[in-house]
Amino acid sequence: MNQQNPISPLTARQRLMKHTFDFALALIGLCLTWWIIVLAVIIASIDTRSFGLFTQARVGAGGKKFTIYKVKTMRIIKHVTTTATAGNDPRLTVTGKWMRKLKIDELPQLVNILLGQMSFVGPRPDVEGFADRLEGEDRIILTLRPGITGPATLKYRKEECILASVPDPEAYNKEVIFPDKVRINKEYIRNYTFVGDIQYIIQTVFPGRSRPGSESDAKVSV
Repeated sequence: MNQQNPISPLTARQRLMKHTFDFALALIGLCLTWWIIVLAVIIASIDTRSFGLFTQARVGAGGKKFTIYKVKTMRIIKHVTTTATAGNDPRLTVTGKWMRKLKIDELPQLVNILLGQMSFVGPRPDVEGFADRLEGEDRIILTLRPGITGPATLKYRKEECILASVPDPEAYNKEVIFPDKVRINKEYIRNYTFVGDIQYIIQTVFPGRSRPGSESDAKVSV
């Protein structure tokens, strides 16, 4: 679906600051954690009995597709093809659950940031069938590079547990969670501040420091 994306409300200065910060922090992060990534990929390779680096096409800024990098946390099981991952998903490996909890599986995305495909803070990059099908003002989400964390990610920090508690995780994700994430991400972009990005990163690394009443503290009724 080819539609013209809205103009980003971020100023040129804000975009430059965001991109410069992303590149510098990703470079430092990769220098410090490369050995963790290598070790995690080796462990994942043993646990999944396949190469431990997961790659998948995701929708990025402007609706353009890119290849995302993550540590593999799931094994292939025939007839299980849902894109919504619940906490009780049989495809999750023992080490995969641990890596997801500590966010180690996300570390290879530092490479995506260095390549200019992602940002530290922004809407999570979706598989085809979600962000690329947004219409009207909702397409403002595509004016920013997708991020590792952000207000919607923080609110749904325990998304896997939420999905595990509903009868149809994939339907619940499409009908409830995704529309709510769109709403939150639109608000984030319209009220963007560089200081806000720093706060979201701090809240991601130190969950206990989330501000009372913030999106990350919101409860989801199931």
